[in-house]
Formats: sequence, structure tokens, C-alpha cells
Amino acid sequence: MNLSPDDGRLALELDRAHVFHSWSAQAALKPMVIAGGLGSTVWDFDGNTYLDFSSQLVNVNIGHQHPAVVAAIQQQADILTTVAPAHANLARGQAAQRILERAGDEFSKVFFTNGGADANENAIRLARLHTGRDKVLSMYRSYHGNTGAAVVATGDWRRVPNEYARGHVHFFGPFAYRSEFWSTSPEQESQRALHHLERVIQSEGSSSIAAILIETIPGTAGVLVPPPGYLAGVRALADKYGILLIFDEVMSGFGRTGGWFAFQSLGLVDEPVVPDLITFAKGVNSGFVPVGGVIIPPFIAEQFDEQVFPGGLTYSGHPLAMASIIGALDAMANEGIVDNAARIGCDVLGPGLRELASKYEIIGEVRGLGVFWALDLVADATTREPVSAAVIGELKSALLARGLLPFFADNRLHIVPPCVVTDAECAQALAIVDEALAALSTPA
Repeated sequence: MNLSPDDGRLALELDRAHVFHSWSAQAALKPMVIAGGLGSTVWDFDGNTYLDFSSQLVNVNIGHQHPAVVAAIQQQADILTTVAPAHANLARGQAAQRILERAGDEFSKVFFTNGGADANENAIRLARLHTGRDKVLSMYRSYHGNTGAAVVATGDWRRVPNEYARGHVHFFGPFAYRSEFWSTSPEQESQRALHHLERVIQSEGSSSIAAILIETIPGTAGVLVPPPGYLAGVRALADKYGILLIFDEVMSGFGRTGGWFAFQSLGLVDEPVVPDLITFAKGVNSGFVPVGGVIIPPFIAEQFDEQVFPGGLTYSGHPLAMASIIGALDAMANEGIVDNAARIGCDVLGPGLRELASKYEIIGEVRGLGVFWALDLVADATTREPVSAAVIGELKSALLARGLLPFFADNRLHIVPPCVVTDAECAQALAIVDEALAALSTPA
């Protein structure tokens, strides 16, 4: 690709003149212009290259421009570029089949959506229709999307200006490092968080609750890997009170945690827990074409054999998106990409990040698995007071200047490279983070 700085300037000029950005005050924006990418690397029109340790929005699991996915989209475009969801389509059936093979025998159908937010919308709809109940419980530390019910299910600040949907109740999930329960161990955190959840269920009236919706591993909220026994405890509470359990795997699914799904990865070290519904998007095709969906078990799907499901989207199961799923999942399986993510987490990123934490007091805690990590950055190691926005801004600038494209949320640096990342790229990224922390004006 021929790179021209003039094209970069034009891209920025057109963006600022005509593009309205999400979650932003518009006037002060100066977005980074990305001209291209390959694997774990992106570059701008000035020829500067960056290791993409954001995976954009933690979705480019298979890496930028993977040839198998690009080819699958191109081949489908030569056959059929669009088809109404009422018709059957070979690519749609094959994509659903591949997803179900990875989800497990407990599931039988896939409802395709345009992304993760409307996947959560439709999972909530299915839960309400199945149970005849209305309320949905979700965590304060969560993000479920920017559509009507999904953004109200979200627990963070983005919910507050958008609270138009009905029937949503929030609770605190476990987070031992910043415990809401005065816990002194992960086990105690799990027990007390479960007690809190049961009291919320009882206080809201269990017969009014359709679903508990949780990110299997809350992502934007800080890569909050649940402590031992927590997910099993939530499953038990859902069963006890006749509530459906929905795992939002939009960010954590399809390789991000070193397994096809996070609940499967966690099942290797804790009691295996299977939800009633799974929502997905992002990693299923690495965002090459917008897509998401809900994975549905027979006991829910069969309810709609005679009863009409009152939901649908024009682009549900869009053939270009379906082809990208087939291409991505086949390549991930054939090339051992999910296994690579697991190995990188165990052997490279986990040890490397913990070594940095032993060196810099600003790193209060290291959390994660696979290629899904967060550094909780603190101004005081004893009080665990988060660093200021100014420190985060300085660190972000230092990382970019050294060629690392980071993902920040609040006081956290998230380390979330593509699942195809190599040992050498991780070593380079860890060295950059080391240099940037050492260069902070605030002592690290």
C-alpha cells in the first residue's frame, strides 16, 4: 500500500468535519488515523507502525486482515451478497453449525444479530418470553451494549443518561481487590457476593425475575476473573429460583481467554458452569463484518416451534458476515490460534505482567488469562486509590510514542492483543510498557 501523509491529513479533516463519534464530546477530539493493519500490527499514513494491544475494541482476535477471513468474504460476495433472514442460506447454516460445535451439546440453535448489544437485547427478550417474568438482574461493574435494554443492563456510567428501559436491577459482583464486602480472601469474596445476590433476588421477588445477565469475565469493567465457586453459585441460585442465566461472552468469547468460550476456560480451573443462553459477537469473526448472536438451548428454542418469536432484524445472518464466521472459526481451529492465546497467557503475558507489578508500585493488581489482561493502576499501593486521569493520559502518550496502541478504561491499562500475537511481539510490548512506566513523571 502506498502511504501518503496527505491522505492521512485528508482522513482526519473529513472525520472532524463529518463524523460524529461515540461516547465523546466532539470538539476536542483528535482521533488516531489508521491506514492499514496486518496480524498484531497497524500503521498510519506517515509510516508509523504500532503493536495493536487493544485489538481495536478487544475484538480482532484473529488479527488484522487474516487472509482466510478476507478470502471467505470475497468468495461469498461473488455468490450472494445479501439475503432476507426468512430464507435459508448455506453460509448461515454452516456458521451456526460451527458456533454450536464449540458451544457444546447443551445448545441447539443460533439467533443471529448485528452485534453484541442486540444479541443481549434478544437474549433478554427470550428470557422474558420463556419465563413470563420481567426483571433482569445484572452487575454494576458491567457493559452490555448501547441499545435500549442492553445499556440499562449495563452497570457503568453509560447507563445513567439512557435509563429508558424497564425492569432492570443491579447488584455488585465479586472484585476482591476492591471488595464491596470487606472480604479478605477470594473465597470469602465469592461467598459474600453470592449472599448479596441472593438477598437482592429475595428482595426483588424471585417470581418477578426473568434472568441474571452477567459477563462471564467482566471486560471493560476491568477483566474481573470470578473467584472460585462464584459462577457455580450463581448457577445454583438461578436454578433455585427458576431464573435463566445468561452469559455475555461478547468480549470474552472465541479465543480471548484461551478457550472457545470463557465459561469453558474457567471450567478448567473451577467447577464447570453452563449458562442457559450465551450472547456473542466481536471475536466470532474478529469484527471483519458486523455480527452477533444468541446461542439457544433446546428447551427454549422448542417453545417457539408453535409460538411466534416476536423479534427479527433485516440483516440477521447476513451472508457476508456468515462467511466471515466460517473463515475465522476454521482458521482459528486449523492454525491453533485459541491454543496460542492460552499459551501466551500462561507462559508470556501472565509472568511478564506480574514481573512488571513487582517492579512498579503503580501496578496495584494484575488480572487476566489468555490474551485478556488488565493492570489496575494506583496512586497509593496501600489505599489502592486509583491514579488520576492525568496520569493515564501521560501513560497513553508514552505508549503511543514508543509504538504500542493501548486500551485504557478508567484507571486501568488493558493488555488485550490479538490471539495470534507472538512471543516476540509480547516481549516488545512488555518492554514498551516497562519504559513508559519508568518515564512517568509521577513516581511508579
